[in-house]
Amino acid sequence: MTAAAINSAVFDWQGPHGLPQFDRIADEDYAPAFAHALALLEAEIEAIANDTAPADFESVIGRLERAGESISRVSALFWNRAGAHTNDVIRALEREISPQLSRHYSKIAQNRKLFARIDAVWENRAALGISGEKLRVLEDHWKGFVKSGGKLDDAGQQRLAQINERLAMLGTQFGQNVLADESSWSLPLAGEEDLAGLPDFLIPAMAEAAQEHGAPGSHAVTLSRSVIEPFLTFSDRRDLREAAFRAWIARGEGDHDNRPIVAETLALREEKARLLGYESYAALKLDDTMAKTPAAVDTLLMPVWKKALEKADAEREALAAMVAEEGRNHAIEPWDWRYYAEKRRQREFDFSESQVKPYFQLDRIIEAAFTVANRLFGISFRPRPDIAGYHRDVRVFEVLDAQGEVAGVFFGDYFARPSKRSGAWMSAFQSQHGLDGGRIPFIYNVMNFARGAPGEPVLLSLDDARTLFHEFGHALHGLLSSVTYPSVSGTHVSRDFVELPSQLYEHWLTTPAVLKEFALHYRTGEPMPAELLDKVLAARTFNSGFQTVEFTASALIDMAFHTAGEVPDPMAFEAGRLADLDMPSAIVMRHRTPHFQHVFAGDGYSAGYYSYMWSEVLDADAFAAFEETGDPFDPQMAARLKQHIYSAGGSQDPEDLYKAFRGALPSPQAMMEKRGLV
Repeated sequence: MTAAAINSAVFDWQGPHGLPQFDRIADEDYAPAFAHALALLEAEIEAIANDTAPADFESVIGRLERAGESISRVSALFWNRAGAHTNDVIRALEREISPQLSRHYSKIAQNRKLFARIDAVWENRAALGISGEKLRVLEDHWKGFVKSGGKLDDAGQQRLAQINERLAMLGTQFGQNVLADESSWSLPLAGEEDLAGLPDFLIPAMAEAAQEHGAPGSHAVTLSRSVIEPFLTFSDRRDLREAAFRAWIARGEGDHDNRPIVAETLALREEKARLLGYESYAALKLDDTMAKTPAAVDTLLMPVWKKALEKADAEREALAAMVAEEGRNHAIEPWDWRYYAEKRRQREFDFSESQVKPYFQLDRIIEAAFTVANRLFGISFRPRPDIAGYHRDVRVFEVLDAQGEVAGVFFGDYFARPSKRSGAWMSAFQSQHGLDGGRIPFIYNVMNFARGAPGEPVLLSLDDARTLFHEFGHALHGLLSSVTYPSVSGTHVSRDFVELPSQLYEHWLTTPAVLKEFALHYRTGEPMPAELLDKVLAARTFNSGFQTVEFTASALIDMAFHTAGEVPDPMAFEAGRLADLDMPSAIVMRHRTPHFQHVFAGDGYSAGYYSYMWSEVLDADAFAAFEETGDPFDPQMAARLKQHIYSAGGSQDPEDLYKAFRGALPSPQAMMEKRGLV
């Protein structure tokens, strides 16, 4: 690869504050950039491994922390492109680069000279006086190399590298298959009869969806959650609800079939765990988490599951009674639940989602998220419309500290589009660290909200608003990071701790002070009436049996897959395990196996989907700390929260961090109460 073929803008970021200049980077630039960056990284690693000086923290770990800036930059840009605005060129390169990256990282992880130097620092850590953040960083590097095969023989290392490469390829294909199913499917709606029951806020979004699917002037249901969930909630057409629901849960098992990918993935993960000396893949993944063992996860999930089943059964009976009242005799099916639950909510709490949604404007909820961060942590957000993002929809904000200095940059990408994978997430172009003068964080949030009619504000459901607050909580974990070493910055924490800052932040959305200030009607500007606000708050645990069952079922299946050993037929295994759990026929897993991207489109939440609930135990207890003061913005509590949770990253053991904030670890009781299960 010649230097002339490499676009320096991929690595040399010359935008304001050192941001990348997205408009200077073409899709064709990524392949040569990866080749160049990987060569640089390999040279850096060889230099560290072949150093003949005595191994100490700075000469080994310090240099590893500094190595690979070029590959970090091209990777950050590319994976953002692949997730948020992909195309055929990017998808093809994704399939090519995933196994290539795996090969390179396996080569690094299995470099015996390098591991010998890391091991020497680890064994000599007491004599070297390594403590605090440095000790945590050293431990993470040492454990990471051991889990990557550092102690295996040559044959074992070779097989592990093959497994990792194949898993990388399979994860990429899994995610691309789901996106292909989501972006290609739509259900055209022919006329007024097909729109029966649909609220005004949904009609423009469905018109926009039809436009994107080549049918301007009509309406369509798509598999975007912000379209299909309200359609299932409000459509009077049971036949159309069924058609849409069946397509939604069938993602990944049609033309783009993920079932063989799941089977192979599970087999390879099991082989990997055994190769590394673990009894199961779950044991391997949980080794460095707060939960530690699959048994501890079951101890959390099963009592919740039993309570949720009881609550869901009572909810189903109430919905069945409503069906009977209408003179119908059908059972409650999965495509009926949301529809009748909404009717029940309107009856029992005397309000509907269509009454609430006009008070949740996207722009006002963004402002609310920013204002809460200012009141808690002293930071503020300054719009920079003159700075281009990676897509025309992206909004860019400078993040200012209490002294008014720029402490980071935040990108908000809020709208669904066919080139974007579904869901919502946070990531970083650049993480904060304090080495060599330091770096400020460049953090982004990605959502998939449906657009409104041209010229009309975008309205969110309460769940959408919670999602925005959730992902912004992740963003704050990155933006408020204050550590020295990049590998423990921001969200680089154990999987069952990473959801604490995000889930905790959701609590502030529904505090009366925030709702009164920001839940303003998009036409009148009037705040939500006190009577409606009281009803919304009273209904917070409504339908919690359904919600807890669909989530917990996914977490239990994830853990079952990764503790079972051989799973030759994952779909039969899923069905059998759900039957053993007495899964209600009227509820479907939140993420069925063929489109369970958290678990199979990469390794992120594999044997880790439970972590949302583990973190929920923590977040319920953490917010109770504020409630006990009588002030959701208590300054002393907010300072402790910032210091020990949002700013500390992975610089300490998460248990120690939580205890430093709260004094002790919580029991699941507060979480169960929050969900209305007790």
